[in-house]
Amino acid sequence: MERRTFGGDADGAEDLVFVLGWGNKLFHENVRWLVDELVDAGYRVHAFRIPTTIRDFRSEYVEPVAEFVRDLDGYRLLSHSTGGLIAAHLDGATRRVYLSPFWGFPEGPEEPLYDLLAKLPVSAELLPAGTADREALGDLATDRQLETGADAAAPTWIRECLDAQANLPPIDDDAVVFCSLRDRVVSTRAIGERVPADRVVLYDGGHELFSSSSRERHLPTLLAALEEGAAAVRER
Repeated sequence: MERRTFGGDADGAEDLVFVLGWGNKLFHENVRWLVDELVDAGYRVHAFRIPTTIRDFRSEYVEPVAEFVRDLDGYRLLSHSTGGLIAAHLDGATRRVYLSPFWGFPEGPEEPLYDLLAKLPVSAELLPAGTADREALGDLATDRQLETGADAAAPTWIRECLDAQANLPPIDDDAVVFCSLRDRVVSTRAIGERVPADRVVLYDGGHELFSSSSRERHLPTLLAALEEGAAAVRER
């Protein structure tokens, strides 16, 4: 797992841990847009790029981040997609904001395949995920982002994510979720089952808020949610 720290030169900068989604890269222009906005807001941003193939969710996804945050004197937690599944298994954050969290596989004709594929002890990426698609991710997704992201999942990754979703801890009462009802990468139903509507911010776009042209409109709310928690969206 790759980690890079951005900003934090100013005295008193607060630590913000940002766990990226499956296939996100730190050199993707839209990821960097959000990181730069967070730095401009005064945060020291610790961004984690996650591997796209794993055999053990806890040791390969949760523990590298958990080990890092144990040494922080308080931190705020931002996550996207699979990063949101990882973040739900972390402790100690003073604020939690989830962007399109992967708390369930998308509903559709492929749904019965997930349990079947999860039984295969294979770490090769076999199942097309439909994420190399500008419409699915967001209208600002770049060609480089589409070419260098991930678009096929391994059976072992599916198995581990299904297990992590089945054992998802309760979502913090102060957590805020941003998602699009047009998302076809993760299950919006799974989000609605875990977080009440007054803590969900809907945006117009694809799976990635930071790759959707509505991002500028929602950035102040995102920053407020990181600062104030659920009160920031309940008062809108």
